[in-house]
Amino acid sequence: MKIFRLIFLILHLGLLLLLTGVLLNAYIPPKIFPWFNLLPLGFPILVVGYILLTFFWIFSWKKRAFVFMFLGLFFLNPVKRWVNYSSESKETANLKIVTFNVKGGKFGPENIEKFINEQNADIVLIQEDADYEYQFNNLEKKYKNPIVGTYSKYKQVFHKELFAGMYNEDFNASVELTDIEIKGKTYRIINTYLQPFKFEKSMVKLNGNSEQDEQKVKSIVKRLIPTFKKHQEQIATIRQNIEDSPYPVILVGDLNSVPNSYEYYHLGTGLKDAFYEVGRGSGTSFHDYKYPLRIDYIFTSESIKPVSYTVDHSVNLSDHFPVIATFKID
Repeated sequence: MKIFRLIFLILHLGLLLLLTGVLLNAYIPPKIFPWFNLLPLGFPILVVGYILLTFFWIFSWKKRAFVFMFLGLFFLNPVKRWVNYSSESKETANLKIVTFNVKGGKFGPENIEKFINEQNADIVLIQEDADYEYQFNNLEKKYKNPIVGTYSKYKQVFHKELFAGMYNEDFNASVELTDIEIKGKTYRIINTYLQPFKFEKSMVKLNGNSEQDEQKVKSIVKRLIPTFKKHQEQIATIRQNIEDSPYPVILVGDLNSVPNSYEYYHLGTGLKDAFYEVGRGSGTSFHDYKYPLRIDYIFTSESIKPVSYTVDHSVNLSDHFPVIATFKID
């Protein structure tokens, strides 16, 4: 039994080390050491393993259980960015936002239009729209972009493209900034689609053949690392526009990055993650790989109060689920 406990202890310490590596993404950029940014992809597995081993020590009546329980407290916030159970906000919302990666409308633009119209949102942010002009009730898309679309009930007074990708086999990052005047006050909306990894299911699905699976893993890593580095460059541009903004900011969209990644920490600096603030349940927004991946977000300036945040897991109109959130603005 002692040998098993020793193995479990080594394994537990290894998990602790890897989880600590996840936290280092807040400080170490991909261009310096990209490997830390791989760890958030496996964060749910690492946490579950850590919790199970902690329970093992508890049931074994080992004092080390208290040490691992105490150290586990450092990962509560990272867990809440994946799965959260916030209490219901008592604020009254007066702004509703929907963000939805529609995968080029491959599941039927008319169904997407129907769903969005049922939401009666004030602002709708679309990613991967393939330059399709959706007809949403009482919403206007004033500026064209081939990958992202910003629709609003309110007056759009300024627009700037930070990245203008092309929707084809080589589609890249696309980010647009739109200043919208709401009830006499201007807000800066940043509709974001960071550089995609361009994976297909066949590229990431392991089939049990050791040689083929090894090649797939190597291929995956070869795609991930350069994309992480591109994200770092794109984030620098977005951050500059956030910091230079004279207005409250709402950063929305598909970041192609999971919580606790370099992208998450640095894009969210000085902003509130609406899911972390008021979300309930799972934040998973990408469901094509049958693995919990939260890559769609809404961040806001401190002056904008999140009231509710829902990932609608019942809507299967894309490989993403739509995110619906409400806010209170003065």
